[in-house]
Amino acid sequence: MGKTKHQGPIKLPKSPAPKHWVSPVPFGLGKIKPGHIRDTMKVAWENRDNLSYAGRILTQGVCDGCALGVSGLYDQTLAGPHVCTTRLNVLRLNTMPAMKEELVHADIDELRKYSSAELRKLGRIPYPLIRRRGERKFSRITWDNAMDLIADKMKKLDPKQVSFFLTSRGITNESYYVAAKVARYLGVNNIDNASRICHSPSKTALKRSVGIGASSCNYQDWIGSDVIVFWGSVAANNQPVSTKYMYAAKRKGTKIICINPYREPSMEKYWIPSIGESALFGTKLADDFYQVNIGGDIAFMHGIMKHWFEMEEKEHGSAIDHRFVKEHVNGYEELKAKVQEQSWEAIEESSGVSKDRIYELAELLAKSKSGVFVWSLGLTMHTFASDNISQVANLALLRGFLGRKHCGLMPIRGHSSVQGSGEMGADPFVLPGGDFEPKNIERIQKLWGFDIPKWQGDVLGVSLENILLPEDHDRKIKMYYLSGGNFLETMPDPDFVERALSSLELRVHQDIIFNTSTMVDAEEAVIVLPAKTRYEQEDGGTSTSTERMVYFSPEIQGNSQQVEEARTEWKIYIDLAKRVKPENAHLVNFKNGQEIRSEIAIANPNYEGIQHLEERGDVFQWGGAWLCEDGICPTPDGRGNLIPVDIPDLQKGKGTYYVTTRRGKQFNSMVYNESDPFNGAERYDVLMNGEDAKELSIEEGETIVVYNQHGVFQGRAKFIDIAKGNLEVHFPEGNFLLPKGVYEEYSKIPSYNVAVKVEKADRFNARKDIKYLEKQIPDLETEIS
Repeated sequence: MGKTKHQGPIKLPKSPAPKHWVSPVPFGLGKIKPGHIRDTMKVAWENRDNLSYAGRILTQGVCDGCALGVSGLYDQTLAGPHVCTTRLNVLRLNTMPAMKEELVHADIDELRKYSSAELRKLGRIPYPLIRRRGERKFSRITWDNAMDLIADKMKKLDPKQVSFFLTSRGITNESYYVAAKVARYLGVNNIDNASRICHSPSKTALKRSVGIGASSCNYQDWIGSDVIVFWGSVAANNQPVSTKYMYAAKRKGTKIICINPYREPSMEKYWIPSIGESALFGTKLADDFYQVNIGGDIAFMHGIMKHWFEMEEKEHGSAIDHRFVKEHVNGYEELKAKVQEQSWEAIEESSGVSKDRIYELAELLAKSKSGVFVWSLGLTMHTFASDNISQVANLALLRGFLGRKHCGLMPIRGHSSVQGSGEMGADPFVLPGGDFEPKNIERIQKLWGFDIPKWQGDVLGVSLENILLPEDHDRKIKMYYLSGGNFLETMPDPDFVERALSSLELRVHQDIIFNTSTMVDAEEAVIVLPAKTRYEQEDGGTSTSTERMVYFSPEIQGNSQQVEEARTEWKIYIDLAKRVKPENAHLVNFKNGQEIRSEIAIANPNYEGIQHLEERGDVFQWGGAWLCEDGICPTPDGRGNLIPVDIPDLQKGKGTYYVTTRRGKQFNSMVYNESDPFNGAERYDVLMNGEDAKELSIEEGETIVVYNQHGVFQGRAKFIDIAKGNLEVHFPEGNFLLPKGVYEEYSKIPSYNVAVKVEKADRFNARKDIKYLEKQIPDLETEIS
């Protein structure tokens, strides 16, 4: 049977539905909510010096914001135009002029006074720059000199001492692919990307559970599904256009369930600006919230399945799709035994949710004939993240929610094109079209015409630690080549990160703008290379959305503030290869973007069709509408695998809380507003449960200290509707609390959740021992996430 193809955009209903309104008061006057119209006017004002080009980006280019995949103003899900504030906020990166020379060459201590948000507003990097050890300012350098310096350094180093990293800053599939190929050509397997830091547990878990590494379904499958469950995902804030899909789903009778410690206001009610009815009266999105403890998701899911098996004892087939399980699933009895050995006491304690509430959701899912499970960083940034996601897959397999309309498993992506980064091979564990394993290595070597190094590359966190290895260690990283990214604001333990970055012999920043990490010293030199944006890339470029849609974004002409010396990212990598190993550089040379796409189609068979994307609006979906269609999985035996997992031992000590990081009005680490428009929280607020605060005699607005053996965070208490015993602080401000060197077992991503203590600031400061951080805190000895 052939693969079902996506049906294309569908229409929204035109009649109003007052039962979904938030309030009859127009525009939510008097409520804390985003000011979409005001924000749009502000963006227009910011881009007034290049307004016509900004308009062309919005109407012709593929969005470089989140990974929903809007091409121009349209997508493949719903008919009609879409635009959101996330895309509008990122717009200025593409339209602004070059930095003024007096700012580029200002004293380094003056530049260090700027935050990343302030540096971003200074404008684009105008030309290649260098700052050698001991120099107070960046100096202008020619492209030839800059590339020769980088190449000369690479020639002197063992390839194991070099590392590449590519961020999610609108980078195209073409650039990811060329970077991955050039790195291997130069003998380097230390290459990582921003996507792997966020969603590699999704790929790891989905591979072992159902044999896939991407979303099994489409956004359209939300619309008409019996239920959508958002797990650790605040899609309304991070992927705002998704609120239109939720609205469409609500109009079809879909139940929307949110599982999150915090009853996120944006998932409860949202004013969708491109739908007249919703813009006026708002839309109630979520039908129910289950406020699970941080780290309590596995226990919560055990509770759902435990009740399913209880239901089955009373009536066969009342909760489990036995036909689907029998025909398409392995491991049923083993999973059942694991679930039944869990006690309700342990489930309730770990999850923080009562048995009665778990019963409610279990019965809703049991009665649903279709369902989509959507998750994001709330499940992936734990030391047991792969188990989190395999547990979600267990639920879907038991109910048969896979491989058909209105069903599926969806790791929702936060950034445009990151789905393609690993699929292009920019990852230490993969090559294009498959994993980094002998059979695929041999296949790619034949295509590329050169030997690929066989040693296993390191992930970002480990490579940062390896910078500080002894001088004679063969894996001591001495050179880091960064395409975008700011580790100071995305990785745990910023003090350690700064120490590591400054210990590198050479650091290269290939970027559009300065950020705080650009200002860190290096032992020999820091070189800065000005990159072109996605929309300036010659021959256009492609990006892959969450739902596996590969969109073509054309080169957009008419930038009145073009940075003349900026270069297309993939061309810079080829230039480097030619200078380091000129003798065989023809093997990595591409004349244009079309040549790259033609090779991608061979290197990754899923991308057959990318070579035909040439014009604005061109798009195809790899894998068809549904992966695992009709329940047949791309596993060795064609069946899905139920994976028994244990409830993590969180070892909650008396007076211990768990903190997780959250985003506010920002795009990744790029902060656009100091106040969150959904809850009024400031960047240094500590979001906490009012009852927890009362037990600590803390008043709202009072200065408090959150601390552990890793660091100290001082902020103000803000009371929110969050599960007791849990806290949230903003990312990256709260990263000082996070441990370095703590990774998820299988996918090696860092932990972004940790145990802490909380005190009133005056009490903490009064008794503080200046050496207390060197002392061990017994209740916090066990790292959890």
